[in-house]
Order: sequence, then C-alpha cells, then structure tokens
Amino acid sequence: MTWYVMAIILAGILKFATNPPSAFVAWILSKFELQPKLSANDVHVTYNGKLLAEREKLEFIDGFNKATFLNKYFMITGSEEAFLNPKTHIIPFIIQTKSGKNDIKFTVYCYKEHIDVVKLYKKKVTPYRVSSSTLQIYSIQNSDY
Repeated sequence: MTWYVMAIILAGILKFATNPPSAFVAWILSKFELQPKLSANDVHVTYNGKLLAEREKLEFIDGFNKATFLNKYFMITGSEEAFLNPKTHIIPFIIQTKSGKNDIKFTVYCYKEHIDVVKLYKKKVTPYRVSSSTLQIYSIQNSDY
C-alpha cells in the first residue's frame, strides 16, 4: 500500500518538474527580468527636477513598458554622469519605484536612435539600451519641459 502512495507522489513531482504551472514560471522569470513592467500607481517620474503630470506620467510609463530591449553593457559603478554629453546636455528622466522592500531607480537618457537606461537596484548599477518609438517621440515633444 505504501508503494502506491510513493508512486503517486513521485508521479506528481515528475509532472511538476517537467511541466510547471505557468504562474510559477512567470513568477520565477519576473525575479530575473532586467526591465520590469511598471504600474503608474507606485511610480514617480521626474524630469529636470519636476514631477510629471499624471497624464504625461502615464504616457511615459506606457512607452517605457513597451520598450524593446536591445543590449546590456557595462560601465564603472558610480559613473552615471558619464552619460551626460556636455555638447547636447541631455537631461534624464528619473523613475523611482519600489519592489517589495527595495527601491528601484531608473535613469532614462533619450536619444534619437535609442534610449539608455541605468537601473539602480540594491546598490547594483545595471546599464542597458532599449528602443521605444513612443518614448523617443514623447521625449522629443517634451524636450522643452
């Protein structure tokens, strides 16, 4: 009788290991994603030291969420200012949000060809590049903000 129970338990474990539920897989993948999907409720977006209005914030967050990841690159920790080009004086958008107990800060530099993002999470700096036509058009329209 006990080997029937063990066989059923083993079959359940094998079934779960070979075909885990999609909710579990989504949860595991969300722990390792570089650019999470942001909700506008718990996000603050600033540009040039000023908070964006609610409608502008929603448009910016929507463009950020729809951005296509291009590549990740490396830089010296603490050199976020290296993205500031003295010739163009690009002012970054700053997105601040929380993930559990931890704060996440995204510094977004918009250019015509691409968008550079510097993510600061748990004292770890991760720069990467994305492409979002919505976000690039939005930043060009509001460059005099």
